[in-house]
Amino acid sequence: MKFQLGLILLAFAPIAAAQQKLFDNHVHIWEGEKSVKEYLAQADADGLKVTRFGAIHMARLGKLDETRRKNDELIELSKKYPQLMPIPSVHPYDGQAALAELGRLAGRGVTAIKIHPHTQNFDVTDPRVPALCKLAGELGIVVMMDNANIIPGDSEKLFNLAVAVPKTKFLFAHMGALNFRFWNIIPLVRTTKGFWSDNIWFDISAVAYIAADSPIEAELVWTIRNVGVDRVILGSDFPQMSLATALGAFEKLDLTDEEKARIRFENARQLFRQ
Repeated sequence: MKFQLGLILLAFAPIAAAQQKLFDNHVHIWEGEKSVKEYLAQADADGLKVTRFGAIHMARLGKLDETRRKNDELIELSKKYPQLMPIPSVHPYDGQAALAELGRLAGRGVTAIKIHPHTQNFDVTDPRVPALCKLAGELGIVVMMDNANIIPGDSEKLFNLAVAVPKTKFLFAHMGALNFRFWNIIPLVRTTKGFWSDNIWFDISAVAYIAADSPIEAELVWTIRNVGVDRVILGSDFPQMSLATALGAFEKLDLTDEEKARIRFENARQLFRQ
């Protein structure tokens, strides 16, 4: 009887999760409002009510007019869709123009931007990158960066960037993917004096999908607890993955109900000041 009851409770776990507040911080809006409608329709079809979601645009180098237009499009969409939090973008190699756009976005109430070393083809160690991130921190803007470990040395470079720009809050997407073990360095650096400002958060889009029901699942849960459950955020990476798929993988992780509630919503709310 107890075994059967356990199976019943497990079957209803995704339904119960769908009734909780959900903050999906990783939604690519490639086609403006069309993408927004597709994302919300897909979530609705899967029986999910999205409380908030981060809508991402990726800037292209030298396309300054397009960058401003796309950034403004996201901001305007947030007025039409109250669930939408705009996460616009700049390209670090646009130099002063990127810094100026960052200041303009802060004036429009933006609290996060996304930059992507692989997609935008820039080197994290280039001095224009920490300069941009430093200004973002001064403006109260979270810098979201890809951390799928596609580029050799990805996690190591991002770690050094966070150390070099201690007053900026960073959100590293995918938590290193299959290199997530690297981030278990954080409990160690927390023991140092005057070195670490503890300014890194992670989203677990893709990595939860890879690890769930696998031999490395326990290691991922261990890593989440090592970096701090309060530093981890739910993400789907739509349209590559649906929120239902991402949430289903997340619910398989052996975390407590309280830990899952923080990751589903509260951590993102606090980080982005929503």
